[in-house]
Amino acid sequence: MRAVRHLMHSKWLLCRSNSPSVNTSVSCHVRQFSTSNRCMTIMPAWVIDKYGSNDALRFTRNASFPIIHYPNEVIVRVFAAALNPIDVSMRGGYGSATLSMKRDPLNIKQTGSEFPLILGRDVSGVVMERGLDVKYFNEGDEVWAAIPPWKQGSLAEFVVLSANEISHKPKSLSHTEAAAIPYVATTAWSALVNTGGLTKDNCAKKRILILGGSGGVGTFAIQMLKAWGAHVTVTCSQNAEDFVKGLGADHVVDYTAGPVEQPLSALEKFDLILDNVGGDTEQWALGLLKPWCGAKYVTLVTPFLQNTDLLGIADGMLQTAATMTTKALKHLVKGVHYRWGFFAPSGPALDEIREIVDAGQIHAVVEETFSFSQVPKAFEKLEKGHARGKTVVQINKGEEDL
Repeated sequence: MRAVRHLMHSKWLLCRSNSPSVNTSVSCHVRQFSTSNRCMTIMPAWVIDKYGSNDALRFTRNASFPIIHYPNEVIVRVFAAALNPIDVSMRGGYGSATLSMKRDPLNIKQTGSEFPLILGRDVSGVVMERGLDVKYFNEGDEVWAAIPPWKQGSLAEFVVLSANEISHKPKSLSHTEAAAIPYVATTAWSALVNTGGLTKDNCAKKRILILGGSGGVGTFAIQMLKAWGAHVTVTCSQNAEDFVKGLGADHVVDYTAGPVEQPLSALEKFDLILDNVGGDTEQWALGLLKPWCGAKYVTLVTPFLQNTDLLGIADGMLQTAATMTTKALKHLVKGVHYRWGFFAPSGPALDEIREIVDAGQIHAVVEETFSFSQVPKAFEKLEKGHARGKTVVQINKGEEDL
């Protein structure tokens, strides 16, 4: 609470210091909607002005301060952010065609209007201001969220989000720990629950295979599935075996020991496969499913954004639809379901995940923490791959992080 009171006091001082006179400062206290643009117009942030390598990252103290445009939005002061592989991909321009269309569906703005672009999909922080329609959150509430890739990200002191994208932060976690969860959690939730049809009520004793289980999505999925009573088999490298077993994995297969499909084929067949690897895995993985039992193969490695980048929006979407339909029908006649999973930001999903976290059944897996000034080093670390948890950046320090 001391940190929250300090935040509110600092906000009042900002209004005072940016007002040309005592009379105009009154507008900061009788605001009807949002006066963020009056009280504060710029903020520190890491941005990119063009797509490229790590050299494209630039620190600025003059990034545009977020503004509440819709009554269901909130401004969050960022205490901690986390990096994901999609941040590295977006820095290089991956998905730019589709994301530009999402930002500007009428194509009114010029090409490159997304710059300067702020990366970062995970955030944990405090609500600084809210729109008129926001009833469930108050100023000073501690929240966490996964930020949609078409919005400005969390590598800044403030970010604006829709109220349906945020959730109250787990009380058992610090901001640094909380920032490690939302993006991988909502991705795993979308794949396993929305696409895979799993719930806490139907998951008990189901056999689940996670291909690539030592990354962010895999480590979260292991914990959630075990909390729901599933039997979880994981593929990973030998040096990650103890790590994933510590998270609850029942059986681990080392993919560095040889073709992984051979030892997996010797096991009892699975009810669901979550594929974080892609490549040629789908050529053999669907044969590991129980036929004619509603078993599903869900892959998070899809050609959708790559198709739209290469072929344009219309042709890319047609190509994607044709590919998906062909593969789904091909495997349906064999008695198994082929599906694609996608990241889907969801405050309600994070509400349910918060309960599991506060019950002690899911733990934040933070591999390394960097300061705000070390963002380029954080990207370099992430690009090396073979992560054993999340890379977190501390933007501002909350009271419990001191």
